[in-house]
Amino acid sequence: MEWRKNMVLRICKMLVAFSLLFAVNAFAKSCVECHKEVTPGAVTDWENSKHSGNDVGCDACHGDEHNNADDALKAKIPTLDTCGECHEDRVKQFSRGKHAMAWAAMKAMPTTHKLPTELIDGMKGCGGCHKMGVKSADEIKELNKKGVRYGLASCDACHTRHTFSVKEAKEPQACQTCHMGFDHPQWEMWSSSKHGVRYLLKQNGTLPENTVAPTCQDCHMPNGDHEVRTAWGFLAVRLPLSDDPEWKADQITILQALGVLDMEGKPTGRLDVVKAADVARLTKEAFDKERNKMLDVCYGCHSKSFAKGELDKGDEMIRKGDHLLAEAIRTIGALYKDGVIEKPESYALAYPDLLAFQDAPTHIEQILFEMHLKHRMRLFQGTFHANPDYALWYGWSEMVRDLTKIKELAKEMRASHK
Repeated sequence: MEWRKNMVLRICKMLVAFSLLFAVNAFAKSCVECHKEVTPGAVTDWENSKHSGNDVGCDACHGDEHNNADDALKAKIPTLDTCGECHEDRVKQFSRGKHAMAWAAMKAMPTTHKLPTELIDGMKGCGGCHKMGVKSADEIKELNKKGVRYGLASCDACHTRHTFSVKEAKEPQACQTCHMGFDHPQWEMWSSSKHGVRYLLKQNGTLPENTVAPTCQDCHMPNGDHEVRTAWGFLAVRLPLSDDPEWKADQITILQALGVLDMEGKPTGRLDVVKAADVARLTKEAFDKERNKMLDVCYGCHSKSFAKGELDKGDEMIRKGDHLLAEAIRTIGALYKDGVIEKPESYALAYPDLLAFQDAPTHIEQILFEMHLKHRMRLFQGTFHANPDYALWYGWSEMVRDLTKIKELAKEMRASHK
């Protein structure tokens, strides 16, 4: 009798499963019939996706309240939590990394709040890439009030909707849209480095499929780990400070110009913002953890001595670039002190604010802005990405020229002021 009871239970479970599958397919079918006319591209992408092949219908992500053209706004727009219902482990990894902090990092920049809304919340500028950062429920509500419904998830920045392809997200082109241009041209650096050239030749079939050629994901997402972060962070600043007296002094000057240390070298309230946005490693342990992870990746192709030596060169270029930048900061700070130029009231310290970006009020401060956010970035990132042209001509050479311009302008301004 017991076996009959078990058999009946199994049959019931199968019937329930089939009925649910039928309901999902029926709902998806009705969505597809309509959206083949309204948004045919989205339908084609979904039909090509693993979601479609595994009977994950439209309602799994969009809910079931939207049924016709008149109630389109009832369709739920997916968020990170939506993806987490099925992809819990990947969401946990992502949430620990720097990509998850992208929205917070953008909002933490003082200049963000002076930019046109369309470039930030409208996602046509900084917000277009930083949208992949996690947003609170309250932030999403505020964005909805502004008419912003799309771009509120995170996963679809790399696994683009509605295909949500793992294969797509594994290709370096998935990173290209955001990691290029003014302040972080990693795509340009990587794609024209020997690493990138070999991979692109492998991708187009010139080199064999088993050619060793690392992509962004190989180095920054080893084994598919979605926790993406680097030892030096975005701004190449860290704590504790160097034991080398000259570099330590230069680091303090830069941290003061970033507004995270006051003129006495003590932490300011802005340091808490930096911590919250996770843009810097603030302990030796945090730095070493990320550096050792990267070395382990390098060891997959290179000897330990070679890999360590290459990364040491990157550290050294940061040290030497910091010396140029610190001298430029002090030169402009001296102009404030001597009354040659007026220090903006919004600047909390006696140094120019490096986070003012294009809002810096004078030409000499604009040069400093580019020196810091454009040329210093190219110097150290070009070195770490094994791109000699970026490290030298777009990085070091430009920083030297920036400092020359700043010193010459400062001299002219002092003469004119007298």
